[in-house]
Amino acid sequence: MSLSGGVQRVFFQVLLASEGRMVSTEALVDELWGESPPGGVVNALHAQVSRLRKRLGVLEPWRETSRLTKNANGYQLVMAEEELDAALFVRSVRTAQTMVYSDPAAASETLRAALLMWQGPVFGGGSGGILCQAAARRYEEYRIGALEAYFESRLALGNHVEILGELSETHAENPLRERFCEQLMIALYRAGRQAEALQTYRWMRSRLTRELGIEPSPVLRRTEQAILRHDAQALAGRCHGPLSPEVRHRHAS
Repeated sequence: MSLSGGVQRVFFQVLLASEGRMVSTEALVDELWGESPPGGVVNALHAQVSRLRKRLGVLEPWRETSRLTKNANGYQLVMAEEELDAALFVRSVRTAQTMVYSDPAAASETLRAALLMWQGPVFGGGSGGILCQAAARRYEEYRIGALEAYFESRLALGNHVEILGELSETHAENPLRERFCEQLMIALYRAGRQAEALQTYRWMRSRLTRELGIEPSPVLRRTEQAILRHDAQALAGRCHGPLSPEVRHRHAS
């Protein structure tokens, strides 16, 4: 649905990001106008509500009541989970993350389907207030978590050669995410490219020390040592436990 006007787009975005939950009037005013609300802000908000209801009514003329409802505290966009792509994406990722090590084939298939749902930057890269920005970061973190789990499942299936190109690109796009570096090192080593695997570690270490003033994590250092020892068993048997997007990486970019 295309909407004219930046305020109207942000209004719709924050309602979508709430995933069916009520958003308080105060939060909406802050989101739409920040520290510079217009005079008669209540009437201005009512105008936005009216415009959005009309737009939704045009799209769904068969509905007897508007999706956009009001109660004493705020507004809510009534939506079932299956109607919101973002909710379906998150549910698929969460489900697949529990199967990465127990059923990597199913996890890989589920994650690939979920990632194909991703259509570019959240909200089209548009601006918004604190609620929209927080939602964008949350969905982006789920996308990163989905990629990590996807590559992990493919490694568990022995598909290291097939994912090398995509994994290399993903690591280059997220140069401070140690998980992608570790996965790329393992994929390169298994493909018989030990020197490149070690060079990948050296590049990562140089970037961490230069940009953040820290050393690689113990996990990444152990991976380097296992490659130096040709310890394929240690590399094959490593397990990081459940992959959760709620657990933020210390080097998230």
